Amino acid sequence: MTARVYIETYGCALNRGDSMLMAQLLREAGYTIVEDEEEADVVVVNTCTVRRDTEERIAKRLQGLSDKRLVVAGCMATAQPFTVKKLAPHASVVGTESVDRIVEAVSSPAPRAFLEPSLAKRELVPHYHLGVIATIPLVDGCLGDCSFCLTVKARRRLLSRRPRRVVEVVRDLVSKGVVEIQLTGQDLAAYGYDLAGRPLLPDLLEEILSRVEGDYRIRLGMMTPELFGKVMDRLLPLMRDQRVYKFLHLPVQSGDNRVLRIMNRRYTVEEYEEMVAQARAELEGLYLATDIIVGHPGEDEEAFQNTVKLVERLRFERIHLAQYTPRPFTRSARLPQVPEPVKKERSRRLMEVYARIGLEYNRAYIGRLLTAVVVEEGVLGRDSLTARLDNYNSVVIRRREGAGLGSWVRVRIVDATFFDLRGEVVEVLGDDEREGRGPVTAWARPARAQGFS
Repeated sequence: MTARVYIETYGCALNRGDSMLMAQLLREAGYTIVEDEEEADVVVVNTCTVRRDTEERIAKRLQGLSDKRLVVAGCMATAQPFTVKKLAPHASVVGTESVDRIVEAVSSPAPRAFLEPSLAKRELVPHYHLGVIATIPLVDGCLGDCSFCLTVKARRRLLSRRPRRVVEVVRDLVSKGVVEIQLTGQDLAAYGYDLAGRPLLPDLLEEILSRVEGDYRIRLGMMTPELFGKVMDRLLPLMRDQRVYKFLHLPVQSGDNRVLRIMNRRYTVEEYEEMVAQARAELEGLYLATDIIVGHPGEDEEAFQNTVKLVERLRFERIHLAQYTPRPFTRSARLPQVPEPVKKERSRRLMEVYARIGLEYNRAYIGRLLTAVVVEEGVLGRDSLTARLDNYNSVVIRRREGAGLGSWVRVRIVDATFFDLRGEVVEVLGDDEREGRGPVTAWARPARAQGFS
């Protein structure tokens, strides 16, 4: 009988991509991938090590799998292999740079470790899709060395997928009806620095747009500000194409230059603000997301207030807010720590500012008639759908005849939260009604788009 494998995944898009890659390789080798752990002969746990609370959940999970043949993969396996072996001495270990050896790990009757880097992964383009949304992890690793980050030890080397293979995967996904393609990476702006001839992110995006026809949208993933600054002059003009969401995810992490130096971030607050000003000037309606760490070592009340002031000035559309947690083997963990109650209080205060700004921004959409593509269903119950505007902002609508996944609709915005918009479908658009409509961005940042409806 064919051995059955259950894969459990923690963490980011890169880990989910690695899980899809492992599943593909195991299927090709004759294994059956099952959705229920109870049916499995072998369990693969693809781990994450970004945050301590996630790591603690994984540790408890591994200790509870003593009765199963076990393979531990992912970032925790790479960055902390001895910890993994202590938690699960009967497990085989597979590093992030060795996922192409998953078949050997699963088939081995005795525990083995596969931690040696392999270039074979570069030729494999993992991707996964749910409904009409697909994600392609383009690049492992980064060129940074942030003092708080353990992931740099888990994905040590930069590994970019070859442009030709990426274009092939995008074309195949579009032909299957995918309408939203999310290009992701540990730092998407680092894409291509390790490839012959250095085809960087703008080169890849231009290649996709010129070679893949269809009515789809590309969402670019997280980019560090220092590397985004090196490619933005070429990247922003390409983002005017209607097939690219007017969306950027640029983590600032702190609004204080001293804290940024402690974090070993390679830009200043002033440089970050200049990038944002240029991006918003070139892409009307830009939706800007950022990450902020509250309570990093070195953050006093003045530094925190500088972060609050930056949020007030730039009025980010989306903030991913996290309280700092020490990670082993990192420089930040060795520094004097901000007390937990202080971190929680600052996080609460900053969240209130973000929620107020987000609600003000989204409420300015109310009453507008906009075009969007339906990408998800069931977010707020069985009758709900989620559609995306051209700048990636989400509109929750009720299901109606003709409005299904992948359809284009005209919606009137009737309400808003700080997180999304609520709309009513006015019209379901046919193919001929969408042709030549061009970039619809003038309305996308209401405070700067007077006179449009």
